[in-house]
Amino acid sequence: MEGTFCVQGIGSRPKLHVSTDGTGVVGHAGARLLADLADATGLTAAYSTVLRPLRPRGTGHDPGRIATDLAVMVADGGETITDLAVLRDQGEVFGPVASRPTAWRLLAAVDERVLDRLRSARAQAREAAWLQASETRCGIPAAKAGGREVPGLVLDIDATLITCHSGKEAAAPTYKGGFGFHPLLCFLASTGEGLSGRLRPGNAGANTAADHIAVLDDALAQIPDAQRHGTDILVRTDSAGSAKAFLTHVRDLRTRGIRTFFPVGYAITEPVRRAIRALPEQVWHPALDQDGTLREGAEAAELTGMADLAGYPAGTRITVRRERPHPGAQLSLFGQDEGLRHQVFLTDTPFTSGPAQFLEVRHRQHATVEDHIRCGKTTGFGRFPSRRFPVNAAWLELSLAAIDLLAWTRVLLLDGGLAAAEPRKLRYRILHVAARITRGGRRLHLRIPATWPWRHALAAAFHRLAALPRPAG
Repeated sequence: MEGTFCVQGIGSRPKLHVSTDGTGVVGHAGARLLADLADATGLTAAYSTVLRPLRPRGTGHDPGRIATDLAVMVADGGETITDLAVLRDQGEVFGPVASRPTAWRLLAAVDERVLDRLRSARAQAREAAWLQASETRCGIPAAKAGGREVPGLVLDIDATLITCHSGKEAAAPTYKGGFGFHPLLCFLASTGEGLSGRLRPGNAGANTAADHIAVLDDALAQIPDAQRHGTDILVRTDSAGSAKAFLTHVRDLRTRGIRTFFPVGYAITEPVRRAIRALPEQVWHPALDQDGTLREGAEAAELTGMADLAGYPAGTRITVRRERPHPGAQLSLFGQDEGLRHQVFLTDTPFTSGPAQFLEVRHRQHATVEDHIRCGKTTGFGRFPSRRFPVNAAWLELSLAAIDLLAWTRVLLLDGGLAAAEPRKLRYRILHVAARITRGGRRLHLRIPATWPWRHALAAAFHRLAALPRPAG
């Protein structure tokens, strides 16, 4: 109901008169940064190209633009297609935005072939974004572990559970007693880019080799040719990725000129327990913290040669870490027996590439994938909008595009703490700022409030965006 009413001031707060007749004011003004970045990296144009067959007779909204607007909306924190209204109702900033039914029709038209085209379009945009980072910054940052940079690229693969209603197609009981989906995802460790993801039923196996292979291959297809064939690529997983078929696939990729290596978690079986007990004390060395200092109460040792690794790729090593548990931690029976927590992992990194301590802290850094997944759940794939599985698979792909837009914003446009900020902080400080629209000198001006604490960072981001080199064509 429209009208004017008074809010009584409390304490020292000024008295307000609230009405709904404001003009020339926009909210979420910073989200325009994401929309422009999608254009600058060529994501919008690539989407338009691959989705052109879905535009009947060339009429109506461009499907590529609809896909971009959905990705921008999700990156901005939208949770349902209805949230497109935030962009649509501010046409002076975001231009024409499709209606909710039109957006639904697009998602409903995305089958597996169209999904592959969307992935290809995103790969084109990533190549442009990485080139822009090389030309305007210092390139894509490297992952770090143990106080030093990890050479090449680091890919982290992990699965997560998404709770949803039983009426959704392919939703199923999960191993934790819930109900929903069990997507498998791959992130670039250094930037948090969402390289790939596959939506799976809730009862999908955590250690299914075929799914890990599909997600890894999708992720590698996202990496530009120069990096895919010109640098080492480290593929990290927890013990769910220790299937021999998957690790053999990682090794076989080298025959195609892709220098892939793995560290993966490994289950502590009875033979491994016996090997750990047989280790002499002198082979244990202090473990490292992520800053490179010694980790108090933790040690690492090489188990290679003491455990049977038949069937694994040649040169596979096995390493163990032991650590005093924190108070209240639950231990396995083996841990209770020893009074220590043990973790074991496999790697095919050669002995010449570093001691067991560095390999252990490098693998332990895989835990940061949980942060990427947590942020991803606030950027689209924490909720799925449809009862139909293909629509939800398309939503997951656009969520990965939204995650990429946020990652490229940090890498290309921001400095300081904002360059490492999680999505919630970026939204609060940068994307959700209100601004005023004015016209003058034949220009449309977006006026950020002079009192906004992060106004200079946002203005600098827009200036950097305008200076980015554009992809050819």
